[in-house]
Amino acid sequence: MEGQPHHLLRLVLSCRKITAQVTSARTESIVAMASSSENEFIAEYRAKLHRFPRSVNFWDAKIASRVGEKLGIRLREIGVADVEIDLHEELSRPVYLRRMVMPLFHSVRRVGVSVSGADKLDS
Repeated sequence: MEGQPHHLLRLVLSCRKITAQVTSARTESIVAMASSSENEFIAEYRAKLHRFPRSVNFWDAKIASRVGEKLGIRLREIGVADVEIDLHEELSRPVYLRRMVMPLFHSVRRVGVSVSGADKLDS
């Protein structure tokens, strides 16, 4: 059990929202979660929803960064200092999605939570 991560950061992406959740490796239960469907992001979502021509994605790198910041703050509040990402899953995403989620990992890092494996996505 020494080599296993204590907390795993998983991203759920769709064209409408981005959700970041941190789960405990032992119990697989969600420890902290942040999403672009929270009340803070509703005004921007509605603006993009009624814009013409319609956009395919309703979130971008800026929204991903703010979701990462919220997640990082919540993780600091409960005392989680480091999380790990599933590198294989993140590398299997298309390049344009990887570029859009990188600010999320950087925001979590800026708050003070280390993200293992995110540095390998930059290269």
